[in-house]
Amino acid sequence: MGIGTALFKIKLMPEDPSIDLTKMKEGAVKAIELSGGKSTGFEEQPIAFGLVAVIASARLTEDKSGEVLEANLAKIAGVSSVEVIDYRRAVE
Repeated sequence: MGIGTALFKIKLMPEDPSIDLTKMKEGAVKAIELSGGKSTGFEEQPIAFGLVAVIASARLTEDKSGEVLEANLAKIAGVSSVEVIDYRRAVE
């Protein structure tokens, strides 16, 4: 049996409402690729007082580390926190 694929949804919280979400998403694509994964899309989730979280979706082979992915996402300028909100194994 080969290596499986893991699907992640990760919430990126900006430091404040003035953070450019487009730049945050561009940084997330680079961080996901650096981690050996593929970005599969983004959603925006209003939080409060003009603050909007970015929900990043990514695919990683199971031989790659989700912890490395989280660490790389946390390095993006303007990101205050990173939280995996969904993780599942893809059936292919």
